[in-house]
Amino acid sequence: MATSQAAYGVEKAIGHDGSSITKQDVSNYSGDAGKEGETMKALCWMGKNTVEVRDVPKPKIIEPNDVILKVTGSTVCGSDLHLYHGTIIQLNKGDILGHEFCGIVDEVGSAVTKVKKGKRYVASFQIACGDCFFCKQKLSSQCERTNSNTTARAMYGGQTAGMFGYSHFTGGFAGGQAEYVRVPLGDVNLLEIPDDVPDEKALYLSDVLATSYNAVHDTAVYPGDQVAIFGAGPIGQMAGVFAIKAGATKVIFIDTEPRLTFIKQRWPAEHADKLELVDYKKLSFGVTNKPTVVSKLKELCGGRGPDAAIECAAGEYAKGWMHWLELTLGAETDTSEIVNEMIEGVRSFGRCGITGVYVGYTNHFNIGSLMERGIRLIGNGQAPVHKYWEELLKMIQSGELDPLQMVSHRVRVEDLDKVYAKFDKREDGMQKVFVETKFSLPACEGSPKLTRY
Repeated sequence: MATSQAAYGVEKAIGHDGSSITKQDVSNYSGDAGKEGETMKALCWMGKNTVEVRDVPKPKIIEPNDVILKVTGSTVCGSDLHLYHGTIIQLNKGDILGHEFCGIVDEVGSAVTKVKKGKRYVASFQIACGDCFFCKQKLSSQCERTNSNTTARAMYGGQTAGMFGYSHFTGGFAGGQAEYVRVPLGDVNLLEIPDDVPDEKALYLSDVLATSYNAVHDTAVYPGDQVAIFGAGPIGQMAGVFAIKAGATKVIFIDTEPRLTFIKQRWPAEHADKLELVDYKKLSFGVTNKPTVVSKLKELCGGRGPDAAIECAAGEYAKGWMHWLELTLGAETDTSEIVNEMIEGVRSFGRCGITGVYVGYTNHFNIGSLMERGIRLIGNGQAPVHKYWEELLKMIQSGELDPLQMVSHRVRVEDLDKVYAKFDKREDGMQKVFVETKFSLPACEGSPKLTRY
């Protein structure tokens, strides 16, 4: 049995802590959760590095606050690759993936009062109750009543909110890389899409826009700051855009090809003089006299380093053999290499925010530099989508924000298994995709043409 599935077996044996007000472990719609004799296409996790598009039961209303959404758009996130790789624990064979989606309401439960059948909505990737201590502050990603996973509480000292399509560690909710999806507590977790905003733009309110916006504001980027962004995927790309909006005078992306070229091609022309690109594969790392990411950051920022750094990559990607070995043996769950580069790279009393996914524990963390140089290390957390999505929607409506600048491909849900493989290998210049279904509306202006695999 795979480690991820074994961890779920342990959780089932221990039992949940009973804190959730919505049903846990509905990660597909088999049994009583699905409509008998009715099927749909959905992307299912089948094991490490294996996903399949399968015909599975359609969801049905199982709780009074449920909404059934006919999916018109979804996407693949870099954090989905952590599931694909088996890095995130407590996945089970047949779990439906996908935490970013929008669609048209098909059914509503008897207790739903705000959401209306036939209207378009985007879902937040987190499932919030709307009424607990954190939800009242719009910190929806830390809702106290939608995830009762005992292992998460033991590891972290508390649980995050439940999340769509992101393992039983976050509640075990079926995701939206499918033709239909069940949305628990629908009145809280769906935002109506105005007629003047197409799905291809509204979709990304579910995660990537809120996550990158939160990364910049939670880390705190001030006017005049120089900012280093580790990871030039969609989150990093949009964090750079939001850093410029916050007044940054220089944005430095640390990644490699093809992503650096994609950033350069899509970067706002009026801010071209503020962009710097650093290819980490052309530099050394660790304790060495050769040029490194750290020395390059110092060189680009007056010898001191940037004011702030934001980690938009993740903790599963080791550079050196030591961390590779420790990750392989389970001696750590995450490498500290990028975090150390941030800490050592920023100026004294600089700020470092972590937005990329880190699962648990790491070794060889440079706590000495952190303490001696007064570095602020900030866990940006799973982004509280509800805090930002209305503000971001207004930016889209006004034309101030165009999410399509990060979208490289339009694909079909039937091809998602192949898309995962290409996205993982960074083939075809794939940055961010829009996944259409048979229910999708005609493509909006500016959307990439459909690619079939």
